[in-house]
Amino acid sequence: MNEDVFNASLRKFLKQVGVTSQREIEKAVRDALDAGKLKGHEKLPAKMVLTIGSISLSHEINDEIELG
Repeated sequence: MNEDVFNASLRKFLKQVGVTSQREIEKAVRDALDAGKLKGHEKLPAKMVLTIGSISLSHEINDEIELG
């Protein structure tokens, strides 16, 4: 395994996950606020699941996203 190639590819993947996830969460929260489903002070339970089937990896993160 080439560590440099692996690390660069992993960083690229994680950057894409972070950027796109943030964008999707922000859009969903704004849409929910506009629709009156949220008031803007809630704490939203959130779960992220990372899976890589070919190596049987499943990693779950549970946390809250606080709106204010």
